Amino acid sequence: MPTATKADADVIVVGAGPAGSATAFYLAQAGLDVLLLEKTRFPREKVCGDGLTPRAVKQLLNMGVDIDAPGWIRNKGLRVVGGGLRFDLDWPQLERFPDFGLVRTRQDFDQIVAANAVKNGVRLMEGVTVTGPVLDDRSGHIVGVTTKDGREYRSRVVVAADGNSTRLALGMGLHKREDRPMGVAVRTYFESPRHDDDYLEIWLELWAQEKLLPGYGWIFGVGDGTANVGLGLLNTSAQFKNIDYRDLLRTWCEAMPPEWEFTEENMTAPIRGAALPMAFNRQPHYTRGLVLVGDSGGSINPFNGEGIAYAMETGEIAAEVIVKALRGTTPAEQERTLRTYPQVLKDAYGGYFTLGRLFVELIGKPGVMSFGTRHGLPHPRLMRFAIKLLGNLTDRRGDASDMIINALSKVAPPA
Repeated sequence: MPTATKADADVIVVGAGPAGSATAFYLAQAGLDVLLLEKTRFPREKVCGDGLTPRAVKQLLNMGVDIDAPGWIRNKGLRVVGGGLRFDLDWPQLERFPDFGLVRTRQDFDQIVAANAVKNGVRLMEGVTVTGPVLDDRSGHIVGVTTKDGREYRSRVVVAADGNSTRLALGMGLHKREDRPMGVAVRTYFESPRHDDDYLEIWLELWAQEKLLPGYGWIFGVGDGTANVGLGLLNTSAQFKNIDYRDLLRTWCEAMPPEWEFTEENMTAPIRGAALPMAFNRQPHYTRGLVLVGDSGGSINPFNGEGIAYAMETGEIAAEVIVKALRGTTPAEQERTLRTYPQVLKDAYGGYFTLGRLFVELIGKPGVMSFGTRHGLPHPRLMRFAIKLLGNLTDRRGDASDMIINALSKVAPPA
């Protein structure tokens, strides 16, 4: 364990995205002194579909975020398009989750969640770029962070919430696992009549050189006169490395009905892309005083590419473990408690993420995606099961589909 030193905070959280702000919120709620460091300044843009499932909505409600304020657009469910068919599927009626989703652009979504953390006692510093860990000479534990302007900040525990390319995790020797799926998302915005819709629209057929790709396209109305239009693709197909994703998005948009106005002239933002680290692609989630949350630990759902819900959930779980650890009477007890965090995450998501890995490997095989689209979409009952499985939306004691999904997640090996 590190030697005693004066700390600038009980916990330093690096990155004020949904994962970092949720972690900081719950830590502050428990009475800890939390320093949240963000390299950019709000408001700031981030590549995302901007769609929030009921799982993410639950987290916002738990933290007291006012989702009835202007700018939050509610939706009833998913519209699934493929194989010449189109279905509107309402979000399932569950005890654990609300029955609606939301749309909010990342231009101010992250700022809202961070401001909520500040309102609850978190100290936020913007424009602070963390460059690496400060290590205890004797134990090798992280005891703080260094910043681009040459400063050091010290704490008892450090949380890495700095995204897919986390410098902190790399600085502590944690590298990505190559046996985990990766995705890529590209998106832009159009002024369009499609800006207002009660459903998040998902297109299951993405073609490149007459080959059906594993992934989907989306059209999410933002409600402000624009629609977020994008593609999410997985690295489980042979074509993955050879695709120009931005060109694929342009081609896809050109094939849309002209009355939707998805044209270059109506584009209000450049096409941007981002990597999607899935299924716990960086492990362990705790090492020598460093806790990983959100994208830093690869907590994106491989079934659907959803990251915001799991960012906030892993933040809450991490905070619970850290609070318990810092109440320990000895450094050894604190360390033992912190070391339980990876297993807590695996118990929560490991089996489900393993199912997701098997799913993405399967749909990467030629013909499987096409077969599933042709034969699955015509069956509404099967599609209702699919929306629960892909969205990880079940009750613990629900109907037959809930029990099947929960049982599969339980028996699958942890991720």
